[in-house]
Amino acid sequence: MARAYMMAADPKAASRTWRDVLTEILKLKQGETQRRWVIASKDKAYASIIDRPLIETRAEHLLRSMELGKVSTNAYLRRIHNFALDMSWLPAPIIPKRQWPAIRHRARRAITFEEHEKIIARELNPERKAFYELAWHIGASQSDIAFLRTEDIDWGQRVISYQRKKTGEYALIRFDETIEAILRRLPKDGPLFPYLRTVRPGDRATEFMQRTRGLDIKGVSLHSYRYAWAERARKCGYPERFAQEALGHNSKAVHRAYARRAQVVVPPLSAYESQQVTDLSRQIRFPGPAVVTSPAATELPPTTIVANL
Repeated sequence: MARAYMMAADPKAASRTWRDVLTEILKLKQGETQRRWVIASKDKAYASIIDRPLIETRAEHLLRSMELGKVSTNAYLRRIHNFALDMSWLPAPIIPKRQWPAIRHRARRAITFEEHEKIIARELNPERKAFYELAWHIGASQSDIAFLRTEDIDWGQRVISYQRKKTGEYALIRFDETIEAILRRLPKDGPLFPYLRTVRPGDRATEFMQRTRGLDIKGVSLHSYRYAWAERARKCGYPERFAQEALGHNSKAVHRAYARRAQVVVPPLSAYESQQVTDLSRQIRFPGPAVVTSPAATELPPTTIVANL
């Protein structure tokens, strides 16, 4: 009965496939997000359902696709399913929300300073070397760094600002003498990395992996530089709101996921209390002694009273 009502209200209900759903989703995406969706739409795990009508799809069809696919298959198939549900192209969820297989990402870690130093010491290409150095110091994603231009640098305020390609959020970070020295080695006008901006993200990642394998460094990728920056910020007590601004994270949950592996040494409460008392005492200024003269009898000299205020 529900199917009959759907076809009466929507003539395309009987023939709408998952390929049609993907096509409509791609129309709504732009820039880097659209590029990611285009790659996801080519997932071979969707082959068994891509041309299947939505109303003929059963739970086992989606589960089979996820068994054949990877973590990204599960993540994107959820979004495709929920989009179709929100558009009323499905009469009810095919798989209830709580019954979707859990998304289990492989373990990720930050790159250490020692590993970064090994990579820098061995890198002979000056542009790529500066690219890795900047990744360590500002924690930006590889595409955001590759597309930096001289217009993104405010030398007067010593600030680098750019719009993130993935989310569109603005990231802003103030640089010191170390970062300035790196920037001074780069082009004075136009793109900072004229070659690397022409390389696909996957190829930049492959080049980095070749260097880590040559040094027997395991478990890291270019994205590990973002994890390293977030962990360093948390470990030294850098305010979370500043770290979010620097990395371009608009979500505290996302930022905390990046910094969750940081080994934080929690100081004793008494140390903070003592510091608070010290700071308060510095703010209070004690004036010098106040001299008050009281009138007395004419035969006596004025009496001087010293009051310590």
